[in-house]
Amino acid sequence: MNIQGRFMSKQWLSRLKGYVQVIKPGIIMGNLISVTGGFLLAAKGSVDLTLMLMTILGLSLVVASGCGLNNCIDRDIDAKMQRTRNRVTVTGEISVYSVLVFSLALGLIGFDLLAIFTNKIALLFAVLGYLVYVGLYSLYMKRHSVYGTLIGSFSGAVPPVVGYCAVTGEIDAGAVILLLIFSLWQMPHSYAIAIFRYKDYAAAKIPVLPVAKGMTRAKLHIVLYIAVFSLVSALLPLAGYTGIAFMAVTCATSLWWLGMALKGYQRDINLNQWARQVFGCSIVTITALSIAMAMDFQLVVQTPLLTLSN
Repeated sequence: MNIQGRFMSKQWLSRLKGYVQVIKPGIIMGNLISVTGGFLLAAKGSVDLTLMLMTILGLSLVVASGCGLNNCIDRDIDAKMQRTRNRVTVTGEISVYSVLVFSLALGLIGFDLLAIFTNKIALLFAVLGYLVYVGLYSLYMKRHSVYGTLIGSFSGAVPPVVGYCAVTGEIDAGAVILLLIFSLWQMPHSYAIAIFRYKDYAAAKIPVLPVAKGMTRAKLHIVLYIAVFSLVSALLPLAGYTGIAFMAVTCATSLWWLGMALKGYQRDINLNQWARQVFGCSIVTITALSIAMAMDFQLVVQTPLLTLSN
């Protein structure tokens, strides 16, 4: 290969890495685990592989689209944050227009797959989550309100519900419980990030709770949200959707997470290190719950709260 060919190859690889960066693979992977957990919980051992793969692929593309549009919207505040100032939308390595078109194309394909292979309820949740994240959260709430995290938690909780409803085609108590579990989980998870990324958020003037209300309020909210999360996650086995194994997993991980959160009140605690530990516990907890509910489902007929004819 000549010098020009090698240069073009490196340039192409760099551009490809840039496009991969804007869709935030880590977030997609996390959502992949939760949507699979929701799907397998609803499938109760009778898995339609085509439906599962298309649901996962469709929702992953929708999430990737939302992340790409978020990068376009946030490029001004990303430039002020140490963690994000080298994103391609900030450096100009890839034009905002190119990222915008790429993201919209991913979203269009993702929504088409969900529309073709799933049902109206699953598609409705995907659309609502997308609009809340891109529109309400990214364009306004994140920049202007301490309640932005609360609003954003809804979109973060949508993937397992989409997976669940892709199988059932209806909203029942299980779907509502999943939405509550994952919404509540988002709050202490996000506040922990805001604490160990405090300087970045303060520099960008983003009114997350630690910046807007202080560390004491943030620590209290982390503890309270984990406590409520622990109670709500127990509703799945209590309502008959999962069994004793899930109950054991949720009790063990939730209490471990809560114990870690309470350590924030120790004297001379290193807040950054503590917040990273709370964040790590949150990842382990939600991953364990997603796996447990996928494997410890119960064959119980549930009453739908809402159905939409296809």
